[in-house]
Amino acid sequence: MKEQTFANHSRVVPAFHMVALPILLLNVVYSIYELVHTWFLFGALVSLLVSIALLLVALYARMFALAVQDRVIRLEMRLRLEKLLPADLKPRIPEFTVSQLIALRFASDAELPDLARRVLDEKVQDRKTIKQMIKTWKPDHLRA
Repeated sequence: MKEQTFANHSRVVPAFHMVALPILLLNVVYSIYELVHTWFLFGALVSLLVSIALLLVALYARMFALAVQDRVIRLEMRLRLEKLLPADLKPRIPEFTVSQLIALRFASDAELPDLARRVLDEKVQDRKTIKQMIKTWKPDHLRA
């Protein structure tokens, strides 16, 4: 696998992002077109409703998977912080937000204690900002 960095860490699933979603969106647009051009016939309305439902199912399936992933990352990071942080920082682990933990997961073990202290002390909330603060990137290739 190629080295992961801030610049390339975003995950794109081609079959989902470039095939399934565009087809589902096209289906919604075509269903709207069909509904307007058939003078709002019941069949065209049902077709539009089904196309919207299919799009929502795809989007919610993705959102649910990402929510579960975030919960696992939260647990993993709390365990990792408990192991790596110095004694004075361990009581502050509950102060981390899920968003901060998700961003910090990319920091190497050596870098994590200092970065965690900085994130808490400076109250850095933005994931992108935290990720840009990381010097030694720890890749995560098992993301949803």
